[in-house]
Amino acid sequence: MDLEDHADGFKFLIRDRGSQFTTTFDAVFQAAGIEIITTAIQPPVMNAIQEHWHRSVRAELQDRSLAWNLAHLRQVLPEYDSFYNEHRPHRALGQASPPRPLPDNVVDLDHFRVTRRDRIGGILHEYHLIA
Repeated sequence: MDLEDHADGFKFLIRDRGSQFTTTFDAVFQAAGIEIITTAIQPPVMNAIQEHWHRSVRAELQDRSLAWNLAHLRQVLPEYDSFYNEHRPHRALGQASPPRPLPDNVVDLDHFRVTRRDRIGGILHEYHLIA
């Protein structure tokens, strides 16, 4: 494996303790100055948050669109990241988005006007209340 000029962009390699990772595999990265971090033995949820984010990217973005090249992917991923962290409702927050809590005691939605903003060419939709 040859990292060429890309090795400068990496500081750490996080990997599990699988038998497929040999000392030769580790030596390639250590020679490039990358520190190897192994996960705990049989961790129940050590990578759960990152794996959930990857599943969300796959289901909500990559299964609905086609990345033409690396430049296009680098343009679309920050937009999705912003949507995921700033607007998308989270189940753990009672379906509120992280920066904004849900309005209290909303029963009749006829009194609210809602606008929709399309993101990433209409793949993702944001909804905002209008005062």
